[in-house]
Amino acid sequence: MARAQGARALMALAFETTYGTPPVSGFTRMPFASTSLGAEQPLLNSELLGYGRDPLAPIKDAVTADGDVVVPLDAEAFGFWLKAAFGAPTTTGAEAPYSHEFQSGSWTLPSMSIETGMPEVPRY
Repeated sequence: MARAQGARALMALAFETTYGTPPVSGFTRMPFASTSLGAEQPLLNSELLGYGRDPLAPIKDAVTADGDVVVPLDAEAFGFWLKAAFGAPTTTGAEAPYSHEFQSGSWTLPSMSIETGMPEVPRY
């Protein structure tokens, strides 16, 4: 059996209309160099008393999702990452060339769903 190759790795992303609600469509395949994105949900010891000497089953802690993505600076895909970092741009111009201006300092930024996968493993 052959090993999974990084050349066939995939990444797709879509902006969420409501925070925490994954979009059902609108995903765009994105180029990337590397990623360490992942999620974990550790277990916590129960602090409840009054159930005898045997410890209670652990309870689930909050889900933590984090990691890094290394992306290329290209003309087509980098606009998605700028929108994620600064919010939607102000676009001017009736026809090409258009001008896109990103502003920093917004309290509300768009959230997005990111899916990475290696089809040979399969792991998504």
